[in-house]
Amino acid sequence: MFTEKLLAGRRILVTGGGTGLGKAMATRFLELGAEIHICGRRKSVCDETATELMDIHGGRVTSHGIDIRNAQAVDEMIEAIFKDGPLTDLVNNAAGNFISRTEDLSPRGFDAVANIVMHGTFYVTHAVGRRWIANKLPGNVVSITVTWVRNGSPYVVPSAMSKSAVHAMTMSLAAEWGRYGIRLNTIAPGEIPTEGMSKRIKPGDEAGARTKAMNPMGRVGTMEELQNLAVFLISGGCDWINGETIAMDGGQALAMGGNFYQLRDWTDGDWEKARDQIKAQNEKDRAARQ
Repeated sequence: MFTEKLLAGRRILVTGGGTGLGKAMATRFLELGAEIHICGRRKSVCDETATELMDIHGGRVTSHGIDIRNAQAVDEMIEAIFKDGPLTDLVNNAAGNFISRTEDLSPRGFDAVANIVMHGTFYVTHAVGRRWIANKLPGNVVSITVTWVRNGSPYVVPSAMSKSAVHAMTMSLAAEWGRYGIRLNTIAPGEIPTEGMSKRIKPGDEAGARTKAMNPMGRVGTMEELQNLAVFLISGGCDWINGETIAMDGGQALAMGGNFYQLRDWTDGDWEKARDQIKAQNEKDRAARQ
């Protein structure tokens, strides 16, 4: 679909680029000639991904260990990147989410999502955007959101609120920064099964089973489809797209709301089982980081 070296000369930062959707997008950008920066809390994971991608595809991938909830650390990372040359594009992919009845949420649980998705996304966008403006450079931001920014979602309220903030930021800055040649858009994908998502959002389910049963097209999304849409928005094929959220979910949000309303039928036992599975996964992840 895309010409070889379409993204040559581009320098793209992908947050949460060490795994999952971020890794997939970074891979495709690299294949098309871009220089890539990836960041994540687990520096070792980002290092492994950078090495893997360069071994397979060549090019240059630089990894950064960063907690985007820390505004000062974010600014220092962006400053270091720009000293070697300005970024041309930013992909806000880093996120966190888990299912919970809202009455069971703790403030800490809410903050665990909001501080990454809302605060962290703003910190990175602000650090990059103000440098583009100061240096009179155009720029392009693509953020990953969800279809629930349009209609909300029960049982993932911290994510629904925080992703809605990213949606609002995108529209607001598209209007404010458009005169500088800076565009902002978001992709709202439906289910594209990844290990992290499946274990925290749909614990115990076969990956994609519920979506296949309800989706108008009878399937989940693919990484290739996300890669293609992200590349198009990065590519300059239509630079007049600005401030938009593009759903990529097979029409599920139109047909079914595209959220977690179906969990209203869960019993107390179902919620207890889900909490145990999510807790076990979190402990496994913490052990892996040590």
